[in-house]
Amino acid sequence: MNNSIAFSSAPHDHQHCIDAALDEAAELCARRGVRLTPLRRRVLELIWDRHQATGAYAILDALRHENHRAAPPTVYRALEFLSAHGLIHRIESLNAYVGCIRPDHDHAGQFLICESCGATAELHDEEIANAVGRGAQRYGFRALRQTVEVAGLCPDCRRRTGTD
Repeated sequence: MNNSIAFSSAPHDHQHCIDAALDEAAELCARRGVRLTPLRRRVLELIWDRHQATGAYAILDALRHENHRAAPPTVYRALEFLSAHGLIHRIESLNAYVGCIRPDHDHAGQFLICESCGATAELHDEEIANAVGRGAQRYGFRALRQTVEVAGLCPDCRRRTGTD
């Protein structure tokens, strides 16, 4: 799976992205002996529905259209599970979530976020992760988690605004 497709001008089958993410999540959960309940699976599907970060209340609204009993604690429990098992990332600056493109690997999160359209792409650059780790080490800091968020304009928005 490649979330950088969010910035690609090439057409792709987005339903395939969603299906592949859900299949991989089911396999990982089965291997780890944890349950990907129908609700957790649906929350993950809603997160993967777009190549943008999705907030908890947008997820809640979508669930309420399907099931009037959905409540914030239900959504937050599902998000906590998905995050704890590496299936999603939280984009702190947006207070929203994106699907993880490599849930089977422990890794630092690096994200490109378009300020205009909201498209989000996940990077996996070991040089960035190592540079942050070396910088932290110089200060005697022990990093427990590492997330880098870079705001800017995606190629489509750059072309639209003439900042190409």
